[in-house]
Amino acid sequence: MKTLLPTSTAGSLPKPSWLAEPEKLWSPWKLEGDALIDGKHDALRVALQEQQVAGVDIVSDGEQTRQHFVTTFIEHLNGVDFEKRETVTIRNRYEASVPSVVGPVSRPKSVFVEDAKFLRKQTDKPIKWALPGPMTMIDTLYDGYYQDREKLAWEFAKILNQEAKELEAAGVDIIQFDEPAFNVFFDEVNEWGIATLERAIEGLKCETAVHICYGYGIKANTDWKKTLGSEWRQYEEVFPKLQQSNIDIISLECHNSRVPIELLSLIRGKKVMVGAIDVATNTIETPEEVADTLREALKYVDADKLYPCTNCGMAPLSREVATAKLNALSAGAEIIRKELSA
Repeated sequence: MKTLLPTSTAGSLPKPSWLAEPEKLWSPWKLEGDALIDGKHDALRVALQEQQVAGVDIVSDGEQTRQHFVTTFIEHLNGVDFEKRETVTIRNRYEASVPSVVGPVSRPKSVFVEDAKFLRKQTDKPIKWALPGPMTMIDTLYDGYYQDREKLAWEFAKILNQEAKELEAAGVDIIQFDEPAFNVFFDEVNEWGIATLERAIEGLKCETAVHICYGYGIKANTDWKKTLGSEWRQYEEVFPKLQQSNIDIISLECHNSRVPIELLSLIRGKKVMVGAIDVATNTIETPEEVADTLREALKYVDADKLYPCTNCGMAPLSREVATAKLNALSAGAEIIRKELSA
């Protein structure tokens, strides 16, 4: 029996304080060697248990084994030099010191597959695994080798496809590609961004998702949002072509954002992970607020295609706040399930 309105998170959950400094992105590990490997696995177990206790239906690793949703994947590739750093502007918003592409990029071995196998052993629930999308990867690097954004994106798409196929074989039910860059570089998204994403999912039989958000609740992102005016219509630029794509699920930000909910009509027919939890505030949503967001979304998305979710990852939040938000998400989804079954 398939769950109606299955809940999930966009990706990251806070790390335990014994593993890394809480409420901080790119937080360095507090352990090393074998202790770090054990610590990451223990944190993954904890994140899984917190999701299960909160009633989350589609669970994830909470990204406990990685420092960052993009760079941890890139660290394992050939052709990228982490010592040779350059400052770039990420997603036209903030400057960051990033590694350089210095030669042909390739993936010598799988990156997350062992972690995915470990997660699969711990639970019978459907699992979702997040990978960075090709466009967001190129936006988080300095490219001194290809010097061509599109060319590098196609190379990354091939590498992501190799990883995704191994994740599928490890028992992952949904593979999600994080593409916050899709909210910024509209011309490129339509010219080749969606095409490279389709290359990354080529040949997969499991479900695929693309997560397009307005970013973590960090200052650079919240400042940027203040410049976007009273209506955030970025999705309008990319939804028509995404609706025609082979991606199964589109994950987006709805709660407390200024995204006009009627834009969901542009992706009718797709499954939609509706962000009903705001990750840029410590305020805990009430179940009724979550239900309100879902009710609005149901005007444009069929109930069997609606997946209640968080707006983005929750790594920068405290564990207490993140857990309370997950509980609210589950309770809000339950309100709507009851209304639908009545």
